[in-house]
Amino acid sequence: MKIALIMENSQAAKNSIVEASLKKVAEPLGHTVRNYGMYGKEGEPQLTYVQNGILAAVLLNSGAADFVVTGCGTGEGAMLALNSFPGVICGHVATPLDAYTFAQINDGNAISIPYALGFGWGGDLNLQYIFEKLFSEPFGGGYPKERAVPEQANKKILDGVRAAALKPLTEILPALDRELVRGALAGEHFDAYFAEDCRSEEIAALVKAMKG
Repeated sequence: MKIALIMENSQAAKNSIVEASLKKVAEPLGHTVRNYGMYGKEGEPQLTYVQNGILAAVLLNSGAADFVVTGCGTGEGAMLALNSFPGVICGHVATPLDAYTFAQINDGNAISIPYALGFGWGGDLNLQYIFEKLFSEPFGGGYPKERAVPEQANKKILDGVRAAALKPLTEILPALDRELVRGALAGEHFDAYFAEDCRSEEIAALVKAMKG
């Protein structure tokens, strides 16, 4: 699984901590972590939580990522932004229990972490435990296990509702402010990672056109 890490401007200073915790858990399981920033560097392109949603949608819908780890101060803004797009189901995850139940019951492909909520001594451990429970089992297995069948049925219903309610990403991106989109895709390593991992020629062409 390709996991994309995306940080917004208010929490960029924590990037290296989050990346280290994520890689510690994910890489021994055979997953690949792509750190799309922000990196907490002076002068780097600024990502808002709204732009987190745009970037996450591009990565997930194009196949450049299978899962996105993001967040903001409260985790709410980033979650709402990501869930505004097709092909993205993002959960608000503050604890290891949140991570496990979201993965098993809701079978989503992104999480938003509240990085300013109680992030003090032991913050890195909480992140590690979140990622451990998130990736501990294949997604969608149900919790409790005897509820797996109705939970899986509800997920399919939700997917159908979202497919009817949301336009394709290829229609959404051109309708957005171009500078907003360009800013979301302006990270230091975006071009290299996206070129290597993208699996959609249509979205790749659209991204190239919008970036100019």
